[in-house]
Amino acid sequence: MSTHRPELTRRGLLAGFSRSAAAASLAAVAAPLALASSGSPALAGEPIFSRIDLRGGHDADLAGLLPGVADDQSRRFQLAINEAAANGRILRLPPGSFVVSNIDLPDGARILGVPGATRLIYGGRGHLMLAEGARRIELSGLTLDGANQRLGSHVTGLIHLRGVADAVIEDVELSGSAGHGLTLEGSGGRVNRSEISGAGLAGIYAVESRGLAITDNVVRDCANGGILVHRWSVGEDGTMIARNRVMRIASRAGGTGQNGNGINIFRAGNVMVTDNHVSDCAFSAIRANSASNIQIVSNQAIRSGETAIYAEFSFEGAVIASNLIDGGTVGVSVANFNEGGRLAAVTGNIIRNLTDRGPYPAEYAGFGIGIAIEADAAVTGNVIEGAPKWGVLMGWGPFLRAVNFSSNTLRDCNAGVAVSVVEGAGSALISDNMFDQVPGGAVIGCRWNEVVTKDLAKTGAGKFAHLTVERNAVS
Repeated sequence: MSTHRPELTRRGLLAGFSRSAAAASLAAVAAPLALASSGSPALAGEPIFSRIDLRGGHDADLAGLLPGVADDQSRRFQLAINEAAANGRILRLPPGSFVVSNIDLPDGARILGVPGATRLIYGGRGHLMLAEGARRIELSGLTLDGANQRLGSHVTGLIHLRGVADAVIEDVELSGSAGHGLTLEGSGGRVNRSEISGAGLAGIYAVESRGLAITDNVVRDCANGGILVHRWSVGEDGTMIARNRVMRIASRAGGTGQNGNGINIFRAGNVMVTDNHVSDCAFSAIRANSASNIQIVSNQAIRSGETAIYAEFSFEGAVIASNLIDGGTVGVSVANFNEGGRLAAVTGNIIRNLTDRGPYPAEYAGFGIGIAIEADAAVTGNVIEGAPKWGVLMGWGPFLRAVNFSSNTLRDCNAGVAVSVVEGAGSALISDNMFDQVPGGAVIGCRWNEVVTKDLAKTGAGKFAHLTVERNAVS
């Protein structure tokens, strides 16, 4: 007995698959409905999707926080962040403004706002945010307004993180702090893609850091400093400062260089300052004081009020390379051999448009100098244009030792190299350089600030046995 078997076609096969899929979908929907109606312990009385939530988040409205309310919400905010941190969750804040004060960030605190729309306003009763001894703190997408209100004596910054092993500050806008904008004390982690402005002291103050990275930020319009990396005593620090834009830094507290710097490194060793754009600072764009093994590479220093790039006092090891300096009273100064400042490579920099008018009465050699250098250094491949006093000051009195000045180009300077010929000055080599339009002489001998020789590039070093002057081109 034969049986008729329908022909298997593509259309028939697809239709069969469609009917099977539809049946499976109905069964999948019906099963949880049946379980819910049957009083299953797991799902009875719950909506089907009640257990599907934003895992890792904690909505602020669930903690009673309301944006745009004029009242101080500090207590509710503290409860919300404590609960979120205790449960390993992110406190997610909606757009709007919240007035808060004295928020203590517990270990694991993570606060996420809507960039440019979530605003925390300091209520002025001690501090805005403080963390102490935490392993990890994260702040992101927040606008923090200090409202220029006084900070308590227990903090120096609107945000003050003390002893935080891994601090993460990202996409944060911080303005109007009466002290520093952000203080990181004995902390590590990173600060990036943030904007800090209008601080009464410095934008970022990091002291005794532990593997900190400060990258891709804007720091502007601060009263006394931009980015400060300090230590209480000389030691290894290792902070990386890269790709930041620092501008319009004043020196309202006065002084002759301790304030008014875009990027300031003090007593911190092994720090890298690279690829930053620093402009319109009252004193230095980048100033390193007692900071050994400092690298200052590929930065732009524009319209500095005093020395554009400085390595000073007791340091050993400075690489200052491939920077573009436009404006300042001195382009690069590597100084204080009398204090132990030594060992430097100054290479491939462009220095131009200097001035002999400084922010205070001129001292020592004065202003209008391209590069000042003293001890154990190679100065090569630099271009200096428009130094109204000297292109280079080499040594100061007896403080000169082992300086190699070669393959540089100097033009349109009042004089080229002013080298010390004081008794006790050490060796210096000046060779293979190009001098163009230097009416005061290509190489001149000085006793401190007084020129005492004719052009040594023409007459030779003569009686000065510590000098080698050769193969320079003068036009």
